[in-house]
Amino acid sequence: MKRTLLVLGITLLAAPAQADLTHRLSSSVQLDVGGASSRAVRLGNSYSISGSGVDTSVTAGGNTTADALGGLGAATNGVNAVTIPDATQKTAGNAFTYSTSFTQGDLVPTSAPTVGAVPAFGDVTSTAAGTNTGLSGSVTTAGTITIAPGGANTSAIGQVISELQSR
Repeated sequence: MKRTLLVLGITLLAAPAQADLTHRLSSSVQLDVGGASSRAVRLGNSYSISGSGVDTSVTAGGNTTADALGGLGAATNGVNAVTIPDATQKTAGNAFTYSTSFTQGDLVPTSAPTVGAVPAFGDVTSTAAGTNTGLSGSVTTAGTITIAPGGANTSAIGQVISELQSR
């Protein structure tokens, strides 16, 4: 019995103690009020044509050009002239497909827009300035988060992190 207690005592003394614990708490609240912004992208000109089983021709200045496909011409203030051909079915009763597409680009502005204005482009996104009316947030020592939304173009984020580490 004494030997067993002696062996048990030596074993317990040799085992290292695991009392090295670290506990870390952090908390935060982030409140954001966005500023006004605008994004304007000028759309360019584009033309496409495809088909089969059709004859195409373009008439200009009294002259007809067979097998002409048309297309974009000279640009004025950023907008190209376009020529779309005439199309006729090659053989009556046979299958055919024909498609043309033209997108007119935006005019190139002749002056810069004034502050608060955006150019009249085909791709425009505007966001109003945020309002902080009612926007608030807090974290208590107990880790309770309270956030309240503000007006348009605002955000509120709260977090509590509890980390326990053993070494």
